[in-house]
Parts: sequence; structure tokens; C-alpha cells
Amino acid sequence: MEHQTISSEITFEHHTDDATFRKKVKKTTILLSIITIIELAIGLIIYNIHKGPDPSTFLVLAFKGLVCILTLAKAYYIVAVFMHLGDEIRNMIMTIVVPLLLFIWFIIAFIVDGNSYKNLRNTYDKHFQETTTPKPHHGAEKAPVAEPQPGKQ
Repeated sequence: MEHQTISSEITFEHHTDDATFRKKVKKTTILLSIITIIELAIGLIIYNIHKGPDPSTFLVLAFKGLVCILTLAKAYYIVAVFMHLGDEIRNMIMTIVVPLLLFIWFIIAFIVDGNSYKNLRNTYDKHFQETTTPKPHHGAEKAPVAEPQPGKQ
């Protein structure tokens, strides 16, 4: 007799035995610890660059970009190992990751839009500028206008 499956769903066993799983978790924990130590060292380097007499903007941005890449690598390992997403089929992974990426894009778009509003509001909103400009003190007079001297224009 032929073996029949109840469902066409493809399933995988997440881990075969406890020893293999513990080894995988230890390896991932050590890797995440090393990445965290590297991130902290880069943060200390950035701090020392800012304390210097002439901080290099390019160097600071390069280090910050490296920290972002290392943070994404840590997020990948956490999701893949501790949330067992690395053992799932591709469609399941995409079902979780794509909405997350769209949410991150949504947050970035609102931050950029808010920053643009903050920078432009003083330029175009005359009422805001009038209400935030301090008025002269009571009794303060305008500074006398200097009369032009002959021969100088």
C-alpha cells in the first residue's frame, strides 16, 4: 500500500536532537556577543573621533554605516536561530519579512517627512515666525540710524 499524506504542506523538523540544537544556540550566542563587542568598540571610536580637534564627517558616517550593517546581521541571526525562521520554507519567511520591511520603510518615510516639515515651517509660515520672534523690551527704542558720512557710500 502506498503512503498518502493528509496535506500537501511541506514541513521540516526544526532540530533533530538537543545536542545539535544546543551547539547551534551556543555558536549563535558567541557570534552575537562578538558582533556586540565590535559594535561597542566602534561606538568608542566614534566617541573619540568626536572629541578630537577636527572630526572627520566621512569617517564617522562610515563607522555608523558599519554599525547599521552589524545590527542587521545580529537581527538576522536572532530571527533565524532563536525564532526558528531559518528552518522554514521560503514562502513563510517572505510572509513575515516583507511586511516588516514595509513597516520599516513606513517609519523612515514619516521621519524624513517630519524633518522636512520642521525645517520648512520657519520659512513659509509667517504667523509662526511672528509668534516666535521675541518682541523688544518695554521702553527699548530702536537703535539710531547712522547718518552717511560725506565721501563714503
